Amino acid sequence: MMARVTLLADEQLPADAVDLVEKMKTGRRGKLLNIYRMLLNAPPLAVAWFNQMNTVRWETDLSGRLRELVIIRIGYLLGADYMLRQHVPKLAEADGVSRVECEALKNSINLEIFSEQEKAVLKYVDQVTKGVNVDDNIYGAAAKNLTDRQMVELTVLIGAYNMHGRVMGALRVDLEENL
Repeated sequence: MMARVTLLADEQLPADAVDLVEKMKTGRRGKLLNIYRMLLNAPPLAVAWFNQMNTVRWETDLSGRLRELVIIRIGYLLGADYMLRQHVPKLAEADGVSRVECEALKNSINLEIFSEQEKAVLKYVDQVTKGVNVDDNIYGAAAKNLTDRQMVELTVLIGAYNMHGRVMGALRVDLEENL
Protein backbone atom coordinates (compact mmCIF):
# COMPACT_ATOMS: atom_id res chain seq x y z
CA MET A 1 0.00 0.00 0.00
CA MET A 2 1.21 3.48 -0.77
CA ALA A 3 0.19 6.68 1.01
CA ARG A 4 -2.17 8.88 -0.98
CA VAL A 5 -0.39 12.05 0.14
CA THR A 6 3.29 12.77 0.56
CA LEU A 7 4.88 11.55 3.77
CA LEU A 8 7.35 14.38 4.06
CA ALA A 9 11.01 13.38 4.23
CA ASP A 10 13.17 15.22 6.77
CA GLU A 11 14.42 17.67 4.13
CA GLN A 12 10.83 18.46 3.08
CA LEU A 13 9.56 19.38 6.54
CA PRO A 14 8.38 23.00 6.89
CA ALA A 15 11.20 25.21 8.16
CA ASP A 16 8.91 26.90 10.66
CA ALA A 17 7.93 23.53 12.18
CA VAL A 18 11.33 22.61 13.69
CA ASP A 19 10.16 23.02 17.30
CA LEU A 20 6.95 21.12 16.61
CA VAL A 21 8.86 18.27 14.93
CA GLU A 22 11.14 17.99 17.97
CA LYS A 23 8.10 17.82 20.28
CA MET A 24 6.59 15.16 18.06
CA LYS A 25 9.76 13.10 18.16
CA THR A 26 10.07 13.44 21.94
CA GLY A 27 6.48 12.39 22.45
CA ARG A 28 6.73 9.44 20.09
CA ARG A 29 9.77 7.35 21.00
CA GLY A 30 12.28 9.68 19.33
CA LYS A 31 10.94 9.14 15.81
CA LEU A 32 8.82 11.29 13.57
CA LEU A 33 6.00 8.88 12.85
CA ASN A 34 4.40 8.68 9.42
CA ILE A 35 1.17 10.13 10.76
CA TYR A 36 3.06 13.37 11.48
CA ARG A 37 4.96 13.23 8.19
CA MET A 38 1.51 13.19 6.55
CA LEU A 39 -0.03 15.85 8.80
CA LEU A 40 2.88 18.26 8.33
CA ASN A 41 1.56 18.83 4.81
CA ALA A 42 -0.93 21.05 6.71
CA PRO A 43 1.08 22.40 9.70
CA PRO A 44 -1.85 24.01 11.61
CA LEU A 45 -3.67 20.66 11.54
CA ALA A 46 -0.51 18.87 12.65
CA VAL A 47 -0.32 21.16 15.70
CA ALA A 48 -3.99 20.70 16.56
CA TRP A 49 -3.82 16.92 16.09
CA PHE A 50 -0.67 16.56 18.17
CA ASN A 51 -2.12 18.63 21.01
CA GLN A 52 -5.48 16.87 20.95
CA MET A 53 -4.02 13.36 20.88
CA ASN A 54 -1.59 14.18 23.69
CA THR A 55 -4.45 15.56 25.77
CA VAL A 56 -6.78 12.59 25.26
CA ARG A 57 -3.97 10.15 26.02
CA TRP A 58 -2.04 11.77 28.85
CA GLU A 59 -4.19 14.42 30.54
CA THR A 60 -7.24 12.45 31.62
CA ASP A 61 -8.43 10.59 34.68
CA LEU A 62 -8.90 7.36 32.71
CA SER A 63 -6.55 4.51 33.54
CA GLY A 64 -3.93 3.59 30.98
CA ARG A 65 -5.41 0.10 30.80
CA LEU A 66 -8.91 1.34 30.01
CA ARG A 67 -7.53 3.81 27.47
CA GLU A 68 -5.63 1.04 25.64
CA LEU A 69 -8.65 -1.30 25.66
CA VAL A 70 -10.68 1.48 24.04
CA ILE A 71 -8.05 2.34 21.42
CA ILE A 72 -7.43 -1.28 20.45
CA ARG A 73 -11.15 -2.08 20.24
CA ILE A 74 -11.65 0.91 17.93
CA GLY A 75 -8.69 -0.24 15.86
CA TYR A 76 -10.29 -3.64 15.34
CA LEU A 77 -13.75 -2.20 14.66
CA LEU A 78 -12.35 0.10 11.97
CA GLY A 79 -9.78 -2.32 10.58
CA ALA A 80 -7.21 0.38 11.38
CA ASP A 81 -3.90 -1.43 10.87
CA TYR A 82 -1.79 1.65 11.56
CA MET A 83 -3.43 2.21 14.94
CA LEU A 84 -3.22 -1.45 15.90
CA ARG A 85 0.43 -1.71 14.91
CA GLN A 86 1.25 1.31 17.08
CA HIS A 87 -0.52 -0.10 20.15
CA VAL A 88 -0.33 -3.91 19.98
CA PRO A 89 1.53 -5.31 21.79
CA LYS A 90 4.04 -2.75 23.08
CA LEU A 91 1.83 0.12 24.30
CA ALA A 92 -0.94 -2.25 25.36
CA GLU A 93 1.36 -4.40 27.48
CA ALA A 94 2.94 -1.32 29.07
CA ASP A 95 -0.53 -0.39 30.35
CA GLY A 96 -1.43 -3.87 31.57
CA VAL A 97 -3.31 -5.27 28.57
CA SER A 98 -2.04 -8.75 27.69
CA ARG A 99 -1.68 -10.19 24.20
CA VAL A 100 -4.57 -12.56 24.97
CA GLU A 101 -6.74 -9.56 25.89
CA CYS A 102 -5.68 -7.72 22.72
CA GLU A 103 -6.70 -10.77 20.70
CA ALA A 104 -10.05 -10.94 22.53
CA LEU A 105 -10.82 -7.35 21.51
CA LYS A 106 -11.14 -8.46 17.88
CA ASN A 107 -14.81 -9.34 18.31
CA SER A 108 -17.66 -8.98 20.80
CA ILE A 109 -18.04 -12.65 21.60
CA ASN A 110 -14.64 -12.75 23.27
CA LEU A 111 -15.24 -9.91 25.72
CA GLU A 112 -16.12 -12.24 28.61
CA ILE A 113 -12.52 -12.17 29.89
CA PHE A 114 -12.89 -8.51 30.86
CA SER A 115 -14.33 -7.05 34.06
CA GLU A 116 -17.97 -5.94 34.13
CA GLN A 117 -16.90 -2.29 33.93
CA GLU A 118 -14.55 -2.95 31.02
CA LYS A 119 -17.26 -4.88 29.15
CA ALA A 120 -19.70 -2.00 29.69
CA VAL A 121 -17.15 0.51 28.38
CA LEU A 122 -16.37 -1.70 25.38
CA LYS A 123 -20.08 -1.93 24.51
CA TYR A 124 -20.19 1.87 24.71
CA VAL A 125 -17.14 2.04 22.41
CA ASP A 126 -18.92 -0.21 19.93
CA GLN A 127 -22.05 1.92 19.87
CA VAL A 128 -20.24 5.26 19.59
CA THR A 129 -18.00 3.88 16.83
CA LYS A 130 -20.77 2.25 14.81
CA GLY A 131 -23.34 5.05 15.10
CA VAL A 132 -24.10 8.43 16.59
CA ASN A 133 -26.70 7.82 19.27
CA VAL A 134 -26.09 5.64 22.31
CA ASP A 135 -28.75 3.56 24.02
CA ASP A 136 -29.52 4.78 27.57
CA ASN A 137 -28.81 1.35 29.08
CA ILE A 138 -25.42 1.10 27.40
CA TYR A 139 -24.53 4.64 28.48
CA GLY A 140 -25.71 3.96 32.04
CA ALA A 141 -23.69 0.77 32.35
CA ALA A 142 -20.53 2.50 31.08
CA ALA A 143 -21.10 5.52 33.36
CA LYS A 144 -21.88 3.41 36.44
CA ASN A 145 -18.37 3.60 37.91
CA LEU A 146 -17.07 6.65 36.06
CA THR A 147 -17.38 10.34 36.92
CA ASP A 148 -18.91 12.85 34.52
CA ARG A 149 -15.39 14.02 33.74
CA GLN A 150 -14.32 10.48 32.88
CA MET A 151 -17.37 9.95 30.66
CA VAL A 152 -16.52 13.12 28.74
CA GLU A 153 -12.89 11.99 28.49
CA LEU A 154 -13.93 8.50 27.39
CA THR A 155 -16.29 9.82 24.72
CA VAL A 156 -13.72 12.29 23.37
CA LEU A 157 -11.09 9.51 23.37
CA ILE A 158 -13.44 7.34 21.32
CA GLY A 159 -14.13 10.20 18.91
CA ALA A 160 -10.44 11.09 18.60
CA TYR A 161 -9.38 7.55 17.77
CA ASN A 162 -12.27 7.12 15.34
CA MET A 163 -10.93 10.24 13.61
CA HIS A 164 -7.41 8.81 13.77
CA GLY A 165 -8.37 5.49 12.21
CA ARG A 166 -10.52 7.04 9.51
CA VAL A 167 -7.93 9.64 8.45
CA MET A 168 -5.12 7.10 8.39
CA GLY A 169 -7.23 4.63 6.41
CA ALA A 170 -8.58 7.16 3.90
CA LEU A 171 -5.10 8.55 3.19
CA ARG A 172 -3.49 5.08 3.37
CA VAL A 173 -0.65 6.24 5.57
CA ASP A 174 2.08 3.60 5.46
CA LEU A 175 3.03 1.67 8.56
CA GLU A 176 6.49 2.38 9.91
CA GLU A 177 9.02 -0.40 9.71
CA ASN A 178 10.69 -1.68 12.89
CA LEU A 179 8.39 -0.20 15.50
